Amino acid sequence: MSLTLVLLVVVVALIFTYINGFHDTANSIATVVATKVLSPGQAVLLAATTNLIGALWGTAVAMTIASGIVDAGVVQVSAELLIGALLGAIVWNLVTWWWGLPSSSSHALIGGLIGAAFAASGNNINSTIWAQGGEHWWGETGVIPMVVLPMIASPLIGFTIAFLFMGALFALMSWFASRTGFLQRFGRTPFANAFFGKAQIVSASAMGISHGLKWIKVLCALTMAAGTASGGWRIIKTLGHKMVRLHPVHGFAAETSAATVIIICSIFGIPVSTTHNVSASIMGVGAAKRFSAIRWTIVERMVWAWILTMPITALMSYGLVRALHGLFE
Repeated sequence: MSLTLVLLVVVVALIFTYINGFHDTANSIATVVATKVLSPGQAVLLAATTNLIGALWGTAVAMTIASGIVDAGVVQVSAELLIGALLGAIVWNLVTWWWGLPSSSSHALIGGLIGAAFAASGNNINSTIWAQGGEHWWGETGVIPMVVLPMIASPLIGFTIAFLFMGALFALMSWFASRTGFLQRFGRTPFANAFFGKAQIVSASAMGISHGLKWIKVLCALTMAAGTASGGWRIIKTLGHKMVRLHPVHGFAAETSAATVIIICSIFGIPVSTTHNVSASIMGVGAAKRFSAIRWTIVERMVWAWILTMPITALMSYGLVRALHGLFE
């Protein structure tokens, strides 16, 4: 691998990381901006800082992506493969950002790796580790057990946790409101907004850290933090304003639920989507209020973007690697 190609891989990887920062900014701050707990500038600064902390703290998901997707015994992990995978993910991230659709950067990269490996191996389906090891499915590694199944299950879990958590908070606030004397003030809207507004800063910070847990190395961490600081207002509008109207209590419940799922999965190296879990948690708190509070047309567009992310990035990366092979041979 020539020095030029090595440098090109580094540059393209940093571009992807930067785009991942502003593409996924909304995951950390959409709710805290929508509820007006923080100004957009304050929220972006919080997200950039907590993304950096998370990126420097966790490595498990990065290890999974680095070693659990492409079978190095079948296909050589070349510069062309990495560049093709990253470029496919970059293009899809930019397209979905332009449309204001929250999609997963991790899944875009994984889809890119699958397509790039397929092209680099001469169309060998075994170039991807689909499922490997473990006596039971929960002990296996590979795309199906570590990516596809969590991609389906984690948003459902996030939705359910957020729905139940929001329902419990509503019940608690209603109980306080029905009391007399001192306890009654805890159930009043002004107190709830003030209390959960402060609590939401903590939950938003947890969201930023959980998103940052997908990446490692100081340079990548700083690059992603810079991307986050540039903001991703198109996606913020979709999650924070268009899908459901949020108040501080909703934002706190959604962020806490999503962060819980993501942090637990990240500890075990499962690359679940921050985007999917935050979106599903926001749906969950909206549904706890009433199902009609959610704009389901927006949800439908988002889900289609989630479904298409890996196939489309795989196809794009496949074509890019074939083109790069022709260019450098």
